[in-house]
Amino acid sequence: MKKFDFDVAVIGGGSGGYAAARTAAAAGLKTVVIEGGREVGGLCILRGCMPTKALLFAAEVKHLAEHAETWGMRAGKVTFDFAKVMARKAAQIKDFADFRAQQLNAGKFKFIRANASFLDAHTVALTTPHPSPLPVGRGEGEERGRARVFSFSPLKRGEGGRRPDEGNSLLTAKHFVIATGSCVAPSPLPQLDEVGYLTSDDAVALKRLPKSLIILGGGAIACEFAQFFQRFGVQVTLIQRSENLLKEFDADAGAAVAKVFRREGMAVFTGTKLVDVKRKGKLKTVFFVQHGKTVSVSAGEILFALGRVPNTAALNLENASVKTEQGRIVTNARMQTSAPHIFAAGDCTGPHEIVHIAIQQGETAVQNILKPKSPRRMDYRLLISVVFTEPQVATVGLTEKAATARGIKFLAASYPFNDHGKSLIMEAKDGFVKLLANPQTGEIIGGSCVGPVGGELIHEIVAAMAKRMSVHELAAMPHYHPTLAEIWTYPAEELAEQIKRG
Repeated sequence: MKKFDFDVAVIGGGSGGYAAARTAAAAGLKTVVIEGGREVGGLCILRGCMPTKALLFAAEVKHLAEHAETWGMRAGKVTFDFAKVMARKAAQIKDFADFRAQQLNAGKFKFIRANASFLDAHTVALTTPHPSPLPVGRGEGEERGRARVFSFSPLKRGEGGRRPDEGNSLLTAKHFVIATGSCVAPSPLPQLDEVGYLTSDDAVALKRLPKSLIILGGGAIACEFAQFFQRFGVQVTLIQRSENLLKEFDADAGAAVAKVFRREGMAVFTGTKLVDVKRKGKLKTVFFVQHGKTVSVSAGEILFALGRVPNTAALNLENASVKTEQGRIVTNARMQTSAPHIFAAGDCTGPHEIVHIAIQQGETAVQNILKPKSPRRMDYRLLISVVFTEPQVATVGLTEKAATARGIKFLAASYPFNDHGKSLIMEAKDGFVKLLANPQTGEIIGGSCVGPVGGELIHEIVAAMAKRMSVHELAAMPHYHPTLAEIWTYPAEELAEQIKRG
């Protein structure tokens, strides 16, 4: 039997990769994590969930202070120090990243700072990351930094160590878990590359605010950044290709967010097609078609927020017979690729680019390495999605749009926050809650919350669906008054009246 350097090699040190490595090491497997990024921690910690939520919370504090008169308070003119806003965000992210680095270096598994690419199904070449400048932002106001010098962990005898050329090593493993995450998608227009733009990676590291900003995109990333910049005094124009913002959600959710955006002074265009981008002096102009007419808007900067793509291009997956579709690694429900001993987790495989899903996928992959005869499968029945705008948008399970597309019969009922006691007290009157139920049994099959702290409120329905509760049971469950959570009882009661108990 061929001897391998490791039982499990995990490529990628983000949330999915760390979950896989932790699970493998805890089971006694000889494990290595290979991470070639310029920083350790993964997208969520470094440039995604955590930094954007830190910035959005700062924007919310500013917004509440500016509207203190609503509650009889006089705050005076609200000013801010953007450098301090960004410094606080940076300090928090450093703490999160340092903690993740400590976990990776805790000695439970080997941690190698290197880029990996497959030579064959069981061998990867490790290339020392060369010191080089950080990618320079493509627009004005971007952060420009110096490179961090990476350390390369040399392999001991019995752990590869063959060096085809200076700075490289080879490593073999019986199993692999690929968790390399995602990167910013390429721009749809060559003219956009010529004019220059910011990416979401650039936006969380700005040194100064642009006076005006065009945001291309209408998904979660675009909407969160749009509200952050608008609330910090930037004149924002949001341009979305689809007819609604947040197209993955039901149309009523996107409409509620668009209504608030426009009320706060943002220009929102939906149902568009980009046709050109030009620079005119200090301004950048985007041309697009909407309702058959060509429209142009200008701003000091453009933020490209049209999504991310799997970060797999440098892995040479074809050498390991791993099938991909447009860069995305194809896996089955066991997180197994077309090469049976190679698994994948997180954004590089999907189908949902969400941190807790990546963690579950990483753990599932290793459980199937440990116990292949009793496989564990991913179940997305309780899929949760949250967008941290105000109002927040959160769903679990099926939306009306998804249920209709899949031919699943349902009954739906909703209730608005502008007719609910606690939300009226809070002056949080935008949005609604919605429940979807099985028409025969009354089992809850989906929930949506567009409103105050929607990302928290949705977890009541997550718990209900986890236990396969019916709308009858939810309606009968006691809720304290006045609370935001009791709003769920209203659509539950409406559906319970329509559905006979199974």
